[in-house]
Amino acid sequence: MSYFKMCMPKTKVAVTIERDLISRVDELVAQHRFRNRSQAVESALSDKLQRMARTRLALECAKLDPKEEKALAEQGLAASRDTWPEY
Repeated sequence: MSYFKMCMPKTKVAVTIERDLISRVDELVAQHRFRNRSQAVESALSDKLQRMARTRLALECAKLDPKEEKALAEQGLAASRDTWPEY
């Protein structure tokens, strides 16, 4: 864990979690995979938010038309070809 992340301010939050799920978290804490429940929940929430952000990017990229993007790229290359230095 980075120094910056360890020093970030924390906010106490109360959550209600299914008994079976918290038992599984407690097992991970007992196995020293996490220091405590809070760290386990914070890690899971952070991972989920990161995955959601990547999913959103993928969804937005899927909206792009590959043919249109290629045409725009080729148009941009053709327009700037005259300004390229000689090698």
